[in-house]
Amino acid sequence: MRTRASGRVLLALLAVGAAGCGAAAIEPAPIADGPDGIDADPGATAIEGTAHGFPALRDLEGQALAEGEFTQWVDGDRLHVRIRYDFGPSRWIEERSVIRQEPALVHERWSWEEVRDGTVQRRFDVDFLSGTAAARSLEDGELHQWSKHFDLEPGSAFAGAVWPLAIRAVRSRLLAGEEIEFQTVGFTPKPRAGTVAITHVGLDHLRMSGRTLTADHFRIHAQIPWFLEPFVEVPDSHIWLANTAPAGFLRWEGPLGEPGDALVRVDLLPGEPSERAVPVARAGSGAGAPGAEPR
Repeated sequence: MRTRASGRVLLALLAVGAAGCGAAAIEPAPIADGPDGIDADPGATAIEGTAHGFPALRDLEGQALAEGEFTQWVDGDRLHVRIRYDFGPSRWIEERSVIRQEPALVHERWSWEEVRDGTVQRRFDVDFLSGTAAARSLEDGELHQWSKHFDLEPGSAFAGAVWPLAIRAVRSRLLAGEEIEFQTVGFTPKPRAGTVAITHVGLDHLRMSGRTLTADHFRIHAQIPWFLEPFVEVPDSHIWLANTAPAGFLRWEGPLGEPGDALVRVDLLPGEPSERAVPVARAGSGAGAPGAEPR
């Protein structure tokens, strides 16, 4: 991938959804330079296999909203990821991804679905290889459907729970202060393609499940054209990865599904408490000391 991948800059938003980045620590494969992959961090070379975890979906105050289950498995030469959040017996959200790990990290397919009382309320699908995106939304009992083709570059376009893999692959460049752009597809609920810019915000302390963890904080920002900025607001999403190797996923925060949805948090560890991230104190600075204002 080039430092700044090509892409349409429309109503770009992160197709992260409630499943967001609730995966366990996923290491990307070695990734080739060029249009079929991104420039890999030499330290991010592990191939993922079978894994099972139970992330927690919360509001930004740390209150539990849904119980999560994360599973991943290898079928042939593809990695499959499934994340489901149960809000109760009649409502659930599920995200699925299919990923190629070798010879390059390529997000091939992605879907996000919300179901209430046995009826699909919203479903979003992206085929990154063909560039086809589809959406369906049930509003006031009426079903709306859309389908659109976009010029996506496989290996430079990602969504949902695959963002930690993409970030980890270029982590050293981000830690060095570089801003890196990727393509994505989001939904309003119509499918929209665009570009997001990823930056390293800093080092934070995360308090979750009775532990304090040190994490690198990364921001994913939708690139909105200046002439649309007065009319469009797409909240940033935030991802925290462990500061020490392997740089596994710890937390994600962002809108539940569409940009107008509630902002939520996904914690890797489901136990209480879950508190806001606090910047780690820099040398000679009081920032991040006990009692400091959280993010």
